[in-house]
Amino acid sequence: MLEVVRVPVLSDNYAWLLHDAASDDTAVIDPGEAQPLLDAARARGWAIDAIWLTHWHPDHVGGAAAIKAATGAHVLGPEAERAKIGALDNGVAEGDVVALGESRAAVWHVPGHTAGHVAFHFADDQIVFTGDTLFALGCGRLFEGTAAEMFANMQRYAALDDATRVYCGHEYTQSNGRFALSVDPGDAALVARMAEVDRLRAAGEATVPTSIGVERATNPFLRAADIASFADLRTRKDIY
Repeated sequence: MLEVVRVPVLSDNYAWLLHDAASDDTAVIDPGEAQPLLDAARARGWAIDAIWLTHWHPDHVGGAAAIKAATGAHVLGPEAERAKIGALDNGVAEGDVVALGESRAAVWHVPGHTAGHVAFHFADDQIVFTGDTLFALGCGRLFEGTAAEMFANMQRYAALDDATRVYCGHEYTQSNGRFALSVDPGDAALVARMAEVDRLRAAGEATVPTSIGVERATNPFLRAADIASFADLRTRKDIY
């Protein structure tokens, strides 16, 4: 079994420590800064062996070079964004498989937020690291891609098993949920979920990871029926 540890970084980012107990291997995913990850790993007695990046944005890669220097960890991320990721050792793309101990993750190309964005899906462990594509109650902005691309990503995520845990890159759930309520204020499942989100945030607690089942039931972007509907939602969210 894989152990996943949430590590808050910067203002509202989450980076992740991923640990395989059998092999004692540890990966860091999307380290926006180095020290919180180094401290979290050290506190658990874990040595960081690998750094996995979903996309090139500085709030996801900013700590990679320092962690690499401190630990000798190997850095992998999207080959399509190699020119923008100075610390990158091994480039990956759709169809590749990456390993942590005995666990295997399929690399998915999920463009839209950035052109080369990837996700890491551990099918056997029912885990997916979505970076800035699928969020709790939302999806990423379209900085380098199209609504059609991101809609296809949402459909791909929605096809996963309900129990699949979703580890995304930001604590955006409360603001995403307010927009979702503006779209469908009478949805009972959404209203109930937002009550819990508000309770958690008032207590200073995190709202992620989430699950595919929960997102399928309440996330308007995951529930969009077609590209046009999705594009309309994304445009409305951009100016909300």
